[in-house]
Amino acid sequence: MEKFFKLKEHGTTVSTEVLAGLTTFFAMAYILFVNPSMLSQTGMPYGAVFLATILASATGTLVMALFANVPYAQAPGMGLNALFTYTVCFALDFTWQQALAMVFLCGVINVIITVTSIRKSIIKSIPESLQNAIGGGIGIFIAYIGIKNAGFLSFTADPGTYLLLDSQTVVADSSIIPALAKFNPPAILLSVISLVLMVVLVLKKVPGAIFISIIASTVIGIFMGVVDVSQVGVASNVGKSFAELGTTFGAALGREGLLSLFADPSRIPLVLVTIFTFSLSDTFDTIGTFIGTGRRSGIFSAEDQRMMETSSGFKSKMDKALFADSIATSVGAIFGTSNTTTYVESAAGIGAGGRTGLTSLVTAVMFLLSIVLAPIIGIVPSQATAPALIMVGVMMLSSFADIKWRELEEAVPAFFAGILMALCYSISYGIAAGFIFYCIVKILKKEAGDIHPILWVSTGLFILNFVLLAFL
Repeated sequence: MEKFFKLKEHGTTVSTEVLAGLTTFFAMAYILFVNPSMLSQTGMPYGAVFLATILASATGTLVMALFANVPYAQAPGMGLNALFTYTVCFALDFTWQQALAMVFLCGVINVIITVTSIRKSIIKSIPESLQNAIGGGIGIFIAYIGIKNAGFLSFTADPGTYLLLDSQTVVADSSIIPALAKFNPPAILLSVISLVLMVVLVLKKVPGAIFISIIASTVIGIFMGVVDVSQVGVASNVGKSFAELGTTFGAALGREGLLSLFADPSRIPLVLVTIFTFSLSDTFDTIGTFIGTGRRSGIFSAEDQRMMETSSGFKSKMDKALFADSIATSVGAIFGTSNTTTYVESAAGIGAGGRTGLTSLVTAVMFLLSIVLAPIIGIVPSQATAPALIMVGVMMLSSFADIKWRELEEAVPAFFAGILMALCYSISYGIAAGFIFYCIVKILKKEAGDIHPILWVSTGLFILNFVLLAFL
């Protein structure tokens, strides 16, 4: 264990890594239930998507653990699964098999741009001020996810300003107003208790503070009536789920998937645009997560970053992590799920002290165990895990300290990159805004020559993406 993961070299221990892996898992375990619920609306069998989510997550996370030796977990991305369901299948009228085929091709593209070093060249082209903004922005983003999951916010929309997509999904316009929720429902009170408990344990530097808080809050939730333990003894229908998996496994490459995707010449431009949208979001979500969580924590050290910039192949941890992420999307599509990507909730495990692939290995094992332990895992409420995201967000905001806020030419791109990640609920959109305003500032200062060519191209692709999305 020590020799393989180099624990002492990374200043960590087996117990710390195990707790970090468990923390990461419980912070992102919601995807096991949310992803099947969302994708099954397209006609995909719920049990099949449940297993596909587990197998894709475990596979991608294992590669991250054993090949890259970094504490990142992978799973089907929130936002990307919504794009899959509501835009690609509902709005654009593609079948779920065709949508899976496009996800598979997106993964192939990601592998190509990783193997050819395009992905790491993009990272090298991002100026340090924007990298710091991305780190702080992810802090805001992950804290906002935590605040939202804790139930601390309520939203009010004016009549006639929202669209009901289905029985579960409402799309409102900018008239929606956020407000602080009333602190009287038991669930919100549990969130408050959990947050206070976690702050106390973290400030007191109690070993395993975040994980202890999650477990303690779950137990408290049982007595408060928030946690339903009636499902613990209910056996999950594993046999039925595996039978349904035969419907989705390989469908991306079958007659109704890839083989039909380009059959209609009039739809080919739309297919290419959709694949481009999938790939752009997936690529920059991952880059943002690595930059935001890896630099400040030391997971990707200065030496590792220099190695990434000067070496070829997969000699640095960053190179290996990018490759592990790139293959996960295609593997997930073959199993039967939307884009598998590196989860920003990995920051919860990193905040708990995770520094090596052992953290990811524990998370991957937990994903596999959830095939049969789903009823037990499902009782851990979001009110217990949300404070972990809030605390990690607080820790990550320190990246903003390295930005020269008094110099507007640096502050403006940093502001939009950092703030829009949370407000748009998308890492890639925040990066897009930062890139665009960085280019505008440099042009106005007559310093356009300082902009890296790759940054020009990336910015142009983002703008093209926004234009194309406007017409989808």
